[in-house]
Amino acid sequence: MNPPHGSVVKLKSAKKPVRTGRILRRERGSLLKTVPKDISSLSLAYRLAKKASTVGFDWPDVKGILKKLDEEVEEFREAVSLQKRPRAREEIGDLLFVIVNIARFLKIDPEAALRRTIDKFTSRFTYIEKALQKRGKTLRESNLLEMDRLWEEAKKKRKRKVSNPPNPPFLKGGRAGIM
Repeated sequence: MNPPHGSVVKLKSAKKPVRTGRILRRERGSLLKTVPKDISSLSLAYRLAKKASTVGFDWPDVKGILKKLDEEVEEFREAVSLQKRPRAREEIGDLLFVIVNIARFLKIDPEAALRRTIDKFTSRFTYIEKALQKRGKTLRESNLLEMDRLWEEAKKKRKRKVSNPPNPPFLKGGRAGIM
């Protein structure tokens, strides 16, 4: 008789009940098979790394991940300097995966963090467009120096307008984050 997935059974050799879902997963193969693939790449990377961390495949602390980030940045710089697009693409992927791991380790949702940055970018760029329009200019009639000054102006105005809530303390010595 096959127990339903995830049911609890008492094995004669076990001292406490065992979740059969875990046993069935072990019998089926890869731990990573259980992670759905039809989600965003950031979420997929997060969940794969989180799943791997449950069996000890993880850094002991954030310093190790930051060292890995430095290593990946150096590999990316080398690929760019050699003008090797396929290698640069691979290194960008490695960088993104390491960044997601840093976020996971610090219990920061990478999707939410990126969305917040996208919102800031959109807000600042819109500010540039409106400021130029007030001056009777289009983006194409402007130059990078002028747009950069307006970008900095938008940043300053936002800082005065919005005060960020205090950040929760980072995870100390733990492994997987919450998403």
